[in-house]
Order: sequence, then C-alpha cells, then structure tokens
Amino acid sequence: MAAQDWIEKDFYKELGVEKTADEAEIKKSYRKLARKYHPDQNQGDAKAEAKFKSISEAYSVLSDKAQREEYDQIRAYAGGGARFAGGGGGAGASYEDLFGGMNFGGSTRRRSSNPYSGINLDDLFGFGGSSFDSQFGRYEDQIRTGQRGGQSRTRLDQPGQDIQAEITLPFRTAVEGDTVEFQVGSKTVKTRIPAGTKDGATLKLRGKGHPSTGSGPAGDLMLTVNVGKHPVYSLSGRNLKLTVPVTFPEAAAGATIDVPKLDGSTVKVRIPAGTPSGRTLRVKGAGVATPTVTGDMLVTVNVVVPDHLNEEAKEALAKFEKAVGEQNPREQLIKDALK
Repeated sequence: MAAQDWIEKDFYKELGVEKTADEAEIKKSYRKLARKYHPDQNQGDAKAEAKFKSISEAYSVLSDKAQREEYDQIRAYAGGGARFAGGGGGAGASYEDLFGGMNFGGSTRRRSSNPYSGINLDDLFGFGGSSFDSQFGRYEDQIRTGQRGGQSRTRLDQPGQDIQAEITLPFRTAVEGDTVEFQVGSKTVKTRIPAGTKDGATLKLRGKGHPSTGSGPAGDLMLTVNVGKHPVYSLSGRNLKLTVPVTFPEAAAGATIDVPKLDGSTVKVRIPAGTPSGRTLRVKGAGVATPTVTGDMLVTVNVVVPDHLNEEAKEALAKFEKAVGEQNPREQLIKDALK
C-alpha cells in the first residue's frame, strides 16, 4: 500500500466509528457492515463488493493495535487526511507543501524556510532506513497475506466458526441409512446418514456452520449422533444382536428355527441339541451392511420355562426326569464355592 493511500483513506469513517472507539466498538461495527455488504448476500452487486473490500481493509488496520497507532500517526502528520498531489493545483496539500525541503533519498527539496529542511523521512517516522513508499508497500503485503510485525493476524478469508449439534436417530435409520432433515437454531439442515452409523459417532457436514465474517467459506457442522433403542435389536459394532426365545424341547433335542432380520425377512438358525439358555450363536453376513463390510447376526438363546403345567404335562415331565437319570446341575457350583 502506498503512503498516499494511508493518508487519503479515513478508516474510522469507513467503519462508522469515532477515532476514540475501542476494540469492541470497532469489531461490532465491522461485523454489522460485513453482514450487510457480504458478497454472498449481494450477488452481482459490484458496489456492495467494493464496500465490503473497503470495510475489510479498514478493519484489518484498526483491529491491530500496532497498525492503528502507525496509521493514526501518519494521518496526524498529514493534517488528518490531506491529499498528496504530485505538485500544486491538486486538492489539499502536495508533497512539496507538506514535506518540502525534506531529504528524499539524499536529494533536497526547497530548503529555504521550511522548518523540516534536511530531515529525512526515516528520521521523522522512524522507519529504520527504508523509504516511505517502500515501507507502506510492505504494509500492503502484510495486509494481503494476513501478517503484521511477524505475527499471524486474522485473515479476511478465514472460515466461519464450526457449530456443535446433536441428533437422535431411529435405530433403523442409523443402521440402514437415510436422508434426514433437522433444525439447528432457525436453520433447516438436510443430510444423508450413512448406513451403519454408530451411537456416539460425529458426522462433519462441511459448510453448514456459521458464515465467515470475511470472504472465507462457512464453518462446518459437527453432528453427534445418538441412536435410539429398538425393541428387538441392538448393535455391537457392525454386528446385529438379538435374543431369541426357544422352548425346552427345542433346546434339549435341537431344532431349526426362523429368526427375523431387520429388513422383514427371516434367516434359519440351527439350535444344537443341549443348548443352554444364554448361549450366543453367530449367523455370518446377517448383520449391518455398509459399502465396505457386512457384520454378523449374534443370536442369544433364551430357554423359556412354562409358567403353568397341567396334570398330563407334569406326568410327562416326571417320566422325562426318570428317563435321563438323577442330575444335580449345581454340583460343580458348590465345589467351586469352596475354593
């Protein structure tokens, strides 16, 4: 940025604040104007785009304490905004009028009665050996790259802030995948839930966060998923779990039973003879299907004991007990308790 640009531009006026405005006032005013003139809100409006660039430039200077001090000093030396014309006849004071007689790179201009005769710009502004225009050229580079004094500054193209949100999905939606709509504040968000989404998983929805206060992209929406309960199924990774009741004869003698799948179909499962209650049987490939892998179905057997027996059933049970011989299923438990 050339020296003349700093002197000609009134950044305080651009942001609509007083010269005594503090950091909070400057930021508040900038955000208000940035929302009003942001290109995304004014598609195809060249004037709004130009205004947005102007207020962004003003904020980049006034929001930085060191830059603001230097800007104020330069403006003060120029009489609060006098224009630098190449010679007489222009509006305001010229270089000759304001700095006549100063030493520019070793040459002297109008030494006669000017009180600053012989004073180098480096001496006046403390630029440490660099010329006036080259110093401001460096400022321009620093503003453009987001650097000032060797330290990182907030860039105008910095993305907006991310939003954290939660959603509770029906069990079937999380397992099979679906497109859902939900509210985040006053905003309606629509997204695709991938099949096999786990409880507690976080999905990143790019560009669904807060808009940038500058020209950068919007932030992301970080969506944490809670999976609702199902009356039959539960998840263990990609495996679908359920408990299946079987009768005592089925468990004792063995049987083949139909077990329901999430899609409404059934799969045949062989119950080996002598299967105790609580044993889990694995059905390969009958679990949650994803584009990369399909899980298994884990079937836990629950032997159902009848809560009512008629006389005929009691007699049959007594014959069964006599036929299999006397057994004590708690014998080993009693031995282990003594260890």
